[in-house]
Order: sequence, then structure tokens, then C-alpha cells
Amino acid sequence: MITVRHRDERGKVNMGWLDSRHTFSFGHYYDPAHMGFRALRVINDDRVIPGAGFPTHGHADMEIVSYVLDGALEHKDTLGTSSVIRPGDVQRMSAGSGIRHSEYNASKSESVHFLQIWILPDEEGMVPGYEQKAFPAEEKQGRLRLVGSKDGRDGSVTIHQDLDLYATLLGDGDAVTHDLRPGRHAWVQVARGQARLNGVTLKEGDGAAVSDETTLTLDSDSGAEVLLFDLA
Repeated sequence: MITVRHRDERGKVNMGWLDSRHTFSFGHYYDPAHMGFRALRVINDDRVIPGAGFPTHGHADMEIVSYVLDGALEHKDTLGTSSVIRPGDVQRMSAGSGIRHSEYNASKSESVHFLQIWILPDEEGMVPGYEQKAFPAEEKQGRLRLVGSKDGRDGSVTIHQDLDLYATLLGDGDAVTHDLRPGRHAWVQVARGQARLNGVTLKEGDGAAVSDETTLTLDSDSGAEVLLFDLA
């Protein structure tokens, strides 16, 4: 079963410096029918104007994944981490027992477009941690590249939850497949472009919850960047 979360149905926030779309309930946007999917709690599609961003704020007991599509996102936290996240990078911050951080557009002239993803951890009160890795486009072109997993295998970032996170770049005519083991579920998020999931058209910003399917096929006629979450 595939249930589409259409992009135009998402929560909307426009604060001038921030234009955001919320796939699931977040902040002032509350929809009891869309509180998350399995361990996946937040997918925010954020655009931030040059030089602006989120001032220092706190989190606890959440795995926070940042995936930049365009521009550059500057991150600083109370662990002493200071980094810039660019397209192709995946950053995981484990809030654990408590962490404070800030996120700003690293450019004074160009906007930044990124997905911020929150995942419920498999245990509370962990020691806060951070990891960032780069995944070149050629590793994702026409294939599913594992970019996040519980065991950090194949060079992926470690996410403290029973899930696998894949990214793919689909060109015209490209197709990829993924098998779901019994009892597993999936969430598919189209970050940009347009793709088909088992024949169902998904546009940029659309997501889809998947249950009771054994094989997923993603293809595109016009190009797309897609994230696939394989979830317990």
C-alpha cells in the first residue's frame, strides 16, 4: 500500500527569512493525522535567505539529519563542532541527553535549500554526538546509495535507530529497485524533480508512506533526487 502525502497539503511557514514546508506536525503546525511515520518524526523542507538562520536553540533525544540541496548551511553546537554542510553532504547530530546548536545560511548572497529530518532514537539519554560525510553525485547517480544506517555500514553515517536511509539521483530513464523485508516499511521523499514509485507519480516535495509492499521501483523521465527510508 502506497499513501501519498502531497506537497500542497504540507504545513506552511513563511517568516520572511525562512520559507518552510512541514511534512509532519511541527512547531505551530499541528495535524493529528500527520504526526510522523514509524520512527520518522519530521521532514522540513527549508529555504533560508542569505545571512539568516536559526539562532542557538536546544534539542534532546532526537537524531537530526540535515541534507542540503542548494547553497551551504553553517552549523555550530555546544560540542564545539563548527562545519558547513553543502550539497552531497549528510550530517547527523544526536541530541541525546541535550545539545544546543545554531544553523545559518553560510552565504551572504545566495539562499540555502535543505531538508531537516528528525528521527526518534532507539534509546533516550545518549551522549550527544555528531557526524558528517560527503557522498559524491556519481555514487548516487542511477543507484540507491546508503547514506545513513544503524551500523554505519558502507561508509554511511550512523543513525541510532533501526533504519536505512538511501539517496538517489535519477536521470531521464533511470530506474532503481529496493526490496523490503517482511515487517519493514518505507517512506519515500522527492527532494527535487519528479519520479514514479511503483507507477505512482510523485512531484517535488511529495512524500509517500509504504507498507505491505515487497519491492519498490523508482524511475523518472525528467530527473529527480529522492530519499528512501527503510524503517522497522
